[in-house]
Amino acid sequence: MQQPFRTAVLILVWGWLLFLVLAPNLLVVGASVMSRDPARFLSLPLNLDAYRQLLDPLYLEVFLHSLYMAVMTTLACLLVGYPFAWALSRVGKQRQVLLVFLLIVPFWTNSLVRTYALKLILATNGLLNNALLALGWIDEPMKLLYTEGAVIIGLVYLLLPFMILPLYSVFDDLREELLMASHDLGAGRWATFAHVIVPLTLPGVLAGVMLVLLPAMGLFFVPDILGGSRNLLVGNVIKNQFLDARNWPFGAAASILLTLAMAFLLFAHKLSKRRLGEEGGA
Repeated sequence: MQQPFRTAVLILVWGWLLFLVLAPNLLVVGASVMSRDPARFLSLPLNLDAYRQLLDPLYLEVFLHSLYMAVMTTLACLLVGYPFAWALSRVGKQRQVLLVFLLIVPFWTNSLVRTYALKLILATNGLLNNALLALGWIDEPMKLLYTEGAVIIGLVYLLLPFMILPLYSVFDDLREELLMASHDLGAGRWATFAHVIVPLTLPGVLAGVMLVLLPAMGLFFVPDILGGSRNLLVGNVIKNQFLDARNWPFGAAASILLTLAMAFLLFAHKLSKRRLGEEGGA
């Protein structure tokens, strides 16, 4: 009875991976090396024009600016998420369950709806400006919406849980005996943090970076709602190429660029875990 069930599960899993993961990615790769055809979207002959277009100074500037905003988002998530995850791992188990539950509750609401809610907060006549004016902290409303800062705030708001959860996992597995041994050997708090806590939590940091950095470059609706036309992400370029410009080869090539960046981060994550395993074994 177990063998047919196991075989059926394997067939289902491999079928899912082949038809819904591998096949779509192969189609994107194929589209990226075809020619642009406004009437039929794609046509022969095969070429690398789409990849050459990625080096155009206009798109290169957008990609670099997108990378800058994604890096700033990742750093903000790390600066907030690292101490939060540490504090979360130090409370009692019952409180941990409650706090983790509160952390994932926002996922019950569509991210697009939450972004529009954030727009109401950051608007010139929004809740934040009205609160600051009422408290007398500012004399006139601040321009928060349709700025680079608004995009970064929106990305941090949506992606912060993806940084906290892997960090919480590694902090929860951190053995208290290692910290006590470090103190017994004469290391202060900062030395223990730098030489014990940071190396042991590095896999969680890399996992959080991988879960935040690349999605931050692809959430096109955040700049559309909060940033205006001057604060585009790579996701906006891809969306515009597929839906507006009808340049499917270039949109596919830009998508592959993000996929390769994700593969690089995944490789770095695996390499760091292997190094930590070898150091632990030594």
